[in-house]
Amino acid sequence: MRGMNTVITVYGIPNCDTVKKSRAWFAEQGLDIQFHDFKKQGVPADLLPGWLKAVGWQKLVNRQGTTWRKLDAATQASLQDDASASALVQQQPSVIKRPVVQWQDAQGLHVTVGFVPDQWPAGPNHASKG
Repeated sequence: MRGMNTVITVYGIPNCDTVKKSRAWFAEQGLDIQFHDFKKQGVPADLLPGWLKAVGWQKLVNRQGTTWRKLDAATQASLQDDASASALVQQQPSVIKRPVVQWQDAQGLHVTVGFVPDQWPAGPNHASKG
């Protein structure tokens, strides 16, 4: 029953392979999701403090991706805390490790980063793995 009546939002970029894989996983589980496209809708500034608290800036910012490698050394060096991470991800949404998945259930608000299905709510098709 976990996952029922739970609103799951996947934040990312539609052409990102990890986002595609995550969206497919939720569909296989029989779970409906809301998708928030960073490219079209931007990074939700009101949610950033919660994400940073839940996962930390070190996990939220993908320092191994192409976008990070394209940043100049001064910008990379300026990333030192939640405030600098918040500013960077709002300017450069592609630097966020994707997807960010957020949902609320009886235990509270949950936020994950990356493809981590073992941490996500199970859907009605969960028992049919085999």
